[in-house]
Amino acid sequence: MTLLPETLREALRANAIAACAAEQDAVVIDHRPLVKFFNPMGAATWIASELYPDGDTLFGLADLGFGCPEVGCFSLREIAAIHLPFGLRIERDLCFVTRHPLSRWAQAARQCGSLIHAEQLLREAS
Repeated sequence: MTLLPETLREALRANAIAACAAEQDAVVIDHRPLVKFFNPMGAATWIASELYPDGDTLFGLADLGFGCPEVGCFSLREIAAIHLPFGLRIERDLCFVTRHPLSRWAQAARQCGSLIHAEQLLREAS
């Protein structure tokens, strides 16, 4: 399975272009995350709302499972290169859809201490 199909790449790139254009006008766009990656054997989870022009750098929220989720940039190539036991790899959540912007996810993740628990909190709040 392709970790990030072309349709999602294009949508994430469009968000990055819009954010960059808005930034020049001193406006901040709070996009909704469009993709979620997770470790099927652990707590590491990433959600992303933008893909930078280099085609590798994602902007979003990363939680490596240590209780301190962070907003920032991370590498798609590095995520795709992770090899787990039993031949497993990082996976994309095929059912991930959210109506909440990235800032709300970050707030909930900080409140809960994890992205996994933030997802539950946001689902219950909807």
